[in-house]
Amino acid sequence: MTKKIIEDQSIDQLLRPLNWSDYVGQDKIKEHLRIIIEAARKRNEPIDHLLFTGPAGLGKTTLAYISARDLGSSIKVTSGPALEKVGDLAAILTNLEKGSVLFIDEIHRLNSLIEEVLYPAMESYKLHLVLGKGPSARTISIDLAPFTLIAATTRPDLISSPLRSRFGAIFNLDYYSDKNISDIIRRSAKILNIKINEEAINSLAKASRRTPRTANRLLKRVRDFAEVSGAEVIDQNVISKALNMMEIDELGLEPADRRLLKLIIEKFNGGPVGINTLAAALGEEKSVIEEIYEPYLMSLGLLKRTSAGRVVLEEAYRHLKINRQNQLL
Repeated sequence: MTKKIIEDQSIDQLLRPLNWSDYVGQDKIKEHLRIIIEAARKRNEPIDHLLFTGPAGLGKTTLAYISARDLGSSIKVTSGPALEKVGDLAAILTNLEKGSVLFIDEIHRLNSLIEEVLYPAMESYKLHLVLGKGPSARTISIDLAPFTLIAATTRPDLISSPLRSRFGAIFNLDYYSDKNISDIIRRSAKILNIKINEEAINSLAKASRRTPRTANRLLKRVRDFAEVSGAEVIDQNVISKALNMMEIDELGLEPADRRLLKLIIEKFNGGPVGINTLAAALGEEKSVIEEIYEPYLMSLGLLKRTSAGRVVLEEAYRHLKINRQNQLL
């Protein structure tokens, strides 16, 4: 199992786009980033601090890597949960070189003490530290090399206003089109030397939740299925059997997605139901529902958030073949 995880991680690195031309989709964001980078390069200055928002798996980390590569800068990667103490952040900031990029994933999970230290670092490249405690405590200020902070979050609503205001540009990544996902699958299949026909590519794209990470994950699992079953070329039949084995339907809904929708329909008459009640009924954390399940279900028009709670929409009833009286059609 450990070997398989390592192999998958290596493949993920292999499939990660290295430049703008390889990065499929998010065209407006890419163009804006290229302008920001080119302008900063002409002024010989670090680019403004950048914030990428959007559901997981849409390419926020990849954009950070490509931006750093385009700048010719080194990149240091960390995450909000990993920065537990002020000393953790101080150690990273003081080791950055001029023009370096610091990428912080899940920045909404930074604690308030870390944020307070980050403000002057972002604004004036200063690190203010308090040494000691009580009457003998003293504050020191350390000059930092000019750097660029690139951050990513799936929950922009949890980022404080003071922190958000310090980013020079904020980009919201949206779900990809089926065509973009098909292009990504086609590229990944070529890199992995997987033989797959166009019908199978389009079918797999529809089940990929409009998300590149999911598309690549499903492609790897379909490849495993094809190898074990002896299929030389992945076709629609192989895709159907593989997705059925994984309990993924034609819209990309997994058992957990369908369970959430059916719970609201069967236990709460379709909603509205509050997030706390829903989390308790599902036995899931609120953050899992809000960050993993809901964004895609809402993008499909199956679920809606209202001030009163979550409501299942008519399209979900049709997809699940359930009428308003919970009777099968």
